[in-house]
Amino acid sequence: MAPSAPSRLGAGGGQCAGAGEAPPCVGGSRGAVASGSDARAPEAEERRRKQKNGGQRRESMASVVLSEPEKLYIVHGVQEDLRVDGRGCEDYRCAEVETDVVSNTSGSARVKLGHTDILVGVKAEMGTPKLEKPDEGYLEFFVDCSANATPEFEGRGGEELGTEIANTLYRVFSSESSVDLKSLCINPREHCWVLYVDVLLLECGGNLLDAISIAVKAALFNTRIPKVRVLEDEEGSKEIELSDDPYDCIRLNVDNVPCIVTLSKIGYRHVVDATLQEEACSLASLLISVTSKGALTSMKKVGKGSLDPESIFEMMETGKRVGKSLHIALQKILDEEESLGTSRQKVGFLG
Repeated sequence: MAPSAPSRLGAGGGQCAGAGEAPPCVGGSRGAVASGSDARAPEAEERRRKQKNGGQRRESMASVVLSEPEKLYIVHGVQEDLRVDGRGCEDYRCAEVETDVVSNTSGSARVKLGHTDILVGVKAEMGTPKLEKPDEGYLEFFVDCSANATPEFEGRGGEELGTEIANTLYRVFSSESSVDLKSLCINPREHCWVLYVDVLLLECGGNLLDAISIAVKAALFNTRIPKVRVLEDEEGSKEIELSDDPYDCIRLNVDNVPCIVTLSKIGYRHVVDATLQEEACSLASLLISVTSKGALTSMKKVGKGSLDPESIFEMMETGKRVGKSLHIALQKILDEEESLGTSRQKVGFLG
């Protein structure tokens, strides 16, 4: 299937998200995300191992330089629940979500959240189950920070940020209920499906992790894994038969896949979906992952500043409320796109 035109959700009326709501848009082809080469190339595999094993921690994403009067203007506006772009403290920017945008993956999605642009591809490959979980498949995350997104991603800067984001995704998906990994097992202890989730940062306009989590969930929703059968002959040897029918596939249940909500403390209040300018005014942020039912699965504090217990509790409650609305808006768009089938307007990745 070819991709379709993305539908919009923003911070306003109609289909746009209001206070606490999140904004996605959508479209629909399958295939791995890599910048200029196959994501399974040796260089990519080496960088994936480095990300999985951790690396130097990088607290900041991309940054902008603001004068003191500019910072004061932003901080005073937030205290009055009026941000520079007209949003309230719990409003997301208009976002576009388009799935099925890369032709050589098992599932893919592209998310534009303001000036943040994320492309995610999921590639299903056959592998061997881990020793500690012989009856489950597993996910591998790889994050590529394109130097075109911001000059700060050139050289080691992009690798360090990619490692930090990949480690965050591993932490978010560490819950056994997020994805049914048992459904990825083909033959216990011998064969399973490994989902390689490749994230490419095309443009950085603030709030990277929220946009990435939305794109990952949309790509997993779009993922189609071929059905296989395990055949055993009279001698006991096993063979795996892959279905020739491209429509004979299994889909992942993404109901419990969490989305990340980043709450940035600015002055005495906190905001969601901070822009680069707002991030420059915040000394501390709270990252929480929330399921569609509003359950909090993980939490992480970032930034050099401190957060008092009362602020943390308020931010958690806001995050759960906003996260629940985010899931509802995203799932509605994904279901609408799915119902259109082949009648969707074809645009494509470069359209």
